[in-house]
Amino acid sequence: MQIKASLKNLRMAPRKVRLTANLVKGMSVPRAKSQLAFLVRKPAPLILKLVNSAVANAKHNFSIEENNLFIESIMVEAGATLKRWMPRAMGRASAIRKRTCSINLVLGEIKPGAAKKKSTEKIEVLTAEKVLPGAKKKKEIKTEQDKEQKPKGALPEKPYGASSESKYKNFSRQTLGSIKKTFRRKSI
Repeated sequence: MQIKASLKNLRMAPRKVRLTANLVKGMSVPRAKSQLAFLVRKPAPLILKLVNSAVANAKHNFSIEENNLFIESIMVEAGATLKRWMPRAMGRASAIRKRTCSINLVLGEIKPGAAKKKSTEKIEVLTAEKVLPGAKKKKEIKTEQDKEQKPKGALPEKPYGASSESKYKNFSRQTLGSIKKTFRRKSI
């Protein structure tokens, strides 16, 4: 059984993340968690969080214990690169590439088939008619309340500020929306 977890768009260079990811590849989950907890590298807590997420997936979805899991594969792939520019001498600009990456983690079982099977029992849902045979349905109650609350006649007009006309009421060259300029170089 394979349990998957992934982390997308991590704002860190994939080359740096691979150093930490390759360190824990193939380890059992408890050993990998202890290794990542004490590793002094920036991606270590993020990979630890991803491992914890995969273990939670295994426990919740497949009822597999943490001690029966190992890191089968951990792939670090390059993501989108943010391109920024740094001013240099004589009017030139040099490129700065801010790289991103995504991490795909797959956990495997050490002893296959040790997972507990979930019991699927059908739960009988009681309806209102079975509990109280003389009870009114919700739809009937709501329609009676709606009839009482609706006003008769024409709807009231919207206030002046509720329409799109209020946007243009105070607009001029010297204002930006509803904020007035405090300093004007030229008089109007």
